[in-house]
Amino acid sequence: MNSLDQTFEDALWICRSLFERGKTSGSSANISFRIGDAVYISGSGTSFGRLGREDFGVLSPEGSLLGGIVPSKEYPLHLAFYQKDPGLRAVIHTHGPFSTLVSCLCPDNEDQMLPDFTPYLSIKVGKVCYIPYSPPGSPQLFDMVRRRVYKSNALLLSNHGPVVAGTSLMDAFYKLEELEESARLYWYLRTEPQARPIPETP
Repeated sequence: MNSLDQTFEDALWICRSLFERGKTSGSSANISFRIGDAVYISGSGTSFGRLGREDFGVLSPEGSLLGGIVPSKEYPLHLAFYQKDPGLRAVIHTHGPFSTLVSCLCPDNEDQMLPDFTPYLSIKVGKVCYIPYSPPGSPQLFDMVRRRVYKSNALLLSNHGPVVAGTSLMDAFYKLEELEESARLYWYLRTEPQARPIPETP
């Protein structure tokens, strides 16, 4: 199996896994990966539950359409990461239920939206940077992401959901899973007076 075949296999497995476990629904998510100078991104209106190899557009890292179908209108979110760091090879954007719930809260710290209730958010994800609200697919949203993407490889779009980048599809997937689990813990613990995040290390 060549690298493109294996990458597609990973992408389709990730999409089915997220869809079947209720981490996304309908046609509300998008996924991309980069091989060489080609960015493969799920197409406009596609669903993670039925995604196939034919359901991807192919773009240059600058955004020119190279082939395939019309890409998701949110492709500039993905390209912002690839343009920031050529070492990033995959981006996943979902509307995971708990991370989306947290994105509707006013942040205490825009550079770190989630507290560390376990060590794994810092270990696997790092900072989760807040992006103030702009309508999905809008130039204002894309401009805000481009200006703040240098702060983190995990962004939480206000009233919208997470965008996570990784060095591979599986790396991005593991980061997204940890972000969603950390958001779930935070949602249940946020009003608990005895809840205590991990103390900062001196």
